[in-house]
Amino acid sequence: MNQVLKDGKPSRQTSQKRALIGPGLIVAATGVGAGDLVAALVAGSKYGLVFLWAILIGALLKFTLNEGVGRWHLTSGKTILEGWQSLGKWATGYFGVYSVIWGLVYGAAATSSCALAMSAMFPAIPLWGWAVIHGLVGFSLIWWGRFKTFENVMNILIALMFITVVGSAVLVLPDLNGLWHTAVPKLPDGSLFYALGLIGGVGGSITMASYGYWLQEHKWKGSDFVKWMRVDSAIAYIVTALFTISLLILGAALLYGTNASINGEQGLVSFASMLGNELNPFVRWLFLLGFWSASFTSVLGVWNGVSYLFADFVRTVRKSKIPNEKLSQTKAYKFYVLWLTFPPMLLHFIGKPVGLIIVYGALGSLFMPFLAITLMWLLNSKKYEGPKNRNHWLANTGLALCVVLFIILAVNELIGFFI
Repeated sequence: MNQVLKDGKPSRQTSQKRALIGPGLIVAATGVGAGDLVAALVAGSKYGLVFLWAILIGALLKFTLNEGVGRWHLTSGKTILEGWQSLGKWATGYFGVYSVIWGLVYGAAATSSCALAMSAMFPAIPLWGWAVIHGLVGFSLIWWGRFKTFENVMNILIALMFITVVGSAVLVLPDLNGLWHTAVPKLPDGSLFYALGLIGGVGGSITMASYGYWLQEHKWKGSDFVKWMRVDSAIAYIVTALFTISLLILGAALLYGTNASINGEQGLVSFASMLGNELNPFVRWLFLLGFWSASFTSVLGVWNGVSYLFADFVRTVRKSKIPNEKLSQTKAYKFYVLWLTFPPMLLHFIGKPVGLIIVYGALGSLFMPFLAITLMWLLNSKKYEGPKNRNHWLANTGLALCVVLFIILAVNELIGFFI
């Protein structure tokens, strides 16, 4: 790598390039929530190690999407919202409706997940109390904190969730002696949609669209940073794959061949108790810390990243000239942080209205296919010239697979909602 020297020292741009780990881990960790923990544990409990291949394919496809978002920002000089606007008002309109409904329900769901883990460790405070506390802490860190503070907290949580979950998996490796034969890649009868769901759920969420704003915070701009962005994304999804595989191992080692099952997020608490009984009470705390970290990274990542998307949506619709660097200081950004925090608190007390949940689920199931399709469109546009910019056949293949996968999953989920 050529180094540009200034006063005998590497330039600021060169130093930034050498910082290989950018915000990719934040994107991936935000996308891994309690639902992904449950899915991987259940896969291990039902099928042993069969779906190792599904986790690896899922990580690869999410890398393809993340790389596409990052490359669009770096080489076009435009944000993803500006890209959607260029496709037509339907695209930005869909995102606007989605973000408002999704944010209301997600704010309640994400803080409830944190509360469930924390309540299992410290039951003196009721579940709703922990949910409100996590909402307020997330609000405070994003509202008053700088990006560097947010990033440092996220990195600590990422390290905690990785060490605790992977560490727990290492402790149960001796119990896999009779299960390695189940690692042969195959698709058991009746498991197609289960496998597709596992592939689709490896670290993927709306915050993948936030990657460009976090690249901007790292001062990564222009085509010269494309290769560093790819390394950053690759590291992020390798770590995500290892994390998810660890959960698969835990489920296989303790539950495969038994009649025990994991039902929803509450099942994660029960599983932690099982780990404590089988190994050591300390391991129960390890796993609960991992569960909590995975949940709280999803809170903080969304509070910061999706607020960028909403602020950009408002800027794009109003055609205002606010620079990208000032988006986090806008009223729209602040409004969305408030929207994620306080209205959802009401849902902790009155429950989640069935109609709202159905609309939320329907719109949510359509977001990942929306992202994959629009990225294919934008990255193959004739307006998007240059060897570093437009998609080559490998990227197009990966995005095409993402489109097919997420459309199938969306149709299956919508059928489940309405039939």
